[in-house]
Amino acid sequence: MAQLQQPAHPENCVAQDEVQDQLVAGLLAPHAHVSPKYLYDVLGSRLFAAICELPEYYPTRTEAAIFEQNAGAIAAALGPDATLIDLGAGNCSKAARLFPSLRPKQYVAIDISEKFLREAVSALQQQFPKIKMTSLGMDFSSELELPAAVGAQRRQFFYPGSSIGNFAPLESLKFLHNIRKSIAGSDGGLLIGIDLVKDKAVLDAAYDDALGVTAAFNLNLLNHVNRLLEADFQPQQWSHRAFYNEARHRIEMHLEARQDLVVHWQDGGMRRFAQGESIHTESSYKYTEQGFIDLLQQAGFGKVQTWSDEHNWFMVCHARIA
Repeated sequence: MAQLQQPAHPENCVAQDEVQDQLVAGLLAPHAHVSPKYLYDVLGSRLFAAICELPEYYPTRTEAAIFEQNAGAIAAALGPDATLIDLGAGNCSKAARLFPSLRPKQYVAIDISEKFLREAVSALQQQFPKIKMTSLGMDFSSELELPAAVGAQRRQFFYPGSSIGNFAPLESLKFLHNIRKSIAGSDGGLLIGIDLVKDKAVLDAAYDDALGVTAAFNLNLLNHVNRLLEADFQPQQWSHRAFYNEARHRIEMHLEARQDLVVHWQDGGMRRFAQGESIHTESSYKYTEQGFIDLLQQAGFGKVQTWSDEHNWFMVCHARIA
């Protein structure tokens, strides 16, 4: 799991039509799917924050430990007075923990839920009044055009939590290339967290916890789709399924129909689901260290520095432009 960007806001009619068209196309596909960005309405964002506290969900605490243990080296790699651009900022807590060592000049938080983000940045600004802060509610998964309010010099993109894993390999390459293009000068870079390939049992537990928080997070997607499409999904008719697909090096999350059922949405749209049929809601790809460094270099990044934990479960790396 990793936080991705929600589509444009409902008040934008053209964009809302695009959102609805995308959802319908996915629901009517031979193997139904919904983009993971729809996991993150306000409730979804809060459930994801709870997931990060679970004992099974190792990425958050492992990555945090890497940052803590290597704070000096990471700060030296980025340099002071940067414009820190936090992609998928969530509650902004990951970036906030780095402020004392990184000492950014400007903090730009970008996330899926604009209301949730504004609240988080407002609270953070009170803690760090000397840092200029900007919040942006936008979908950066396909484009990354930043407004003039974002400083052009010393842009350091921050993408923690292995959020890059939500993209398929070719999509990851395109996304990294878009970040590379958005770095205005030679003094910019990317600080990113990467979940590494590991034992299947560890991965399965991380995405299907004993308390069922991840299940609630996945099922809440149906409530979000109901609002966006005026659909009649009933979450109690669906089950959460998550497993590591070893052949494709990815976790898959699905919502599986508990019974034969029919779902309707606006303008007379509908689909029948047989018992056991599923909607694919998320993939989370895992990488080897060298495999991800190769991907960065293909996207136009040059010098790469890496830091990992003692089990080699997770990697943080900083990449400068080539």
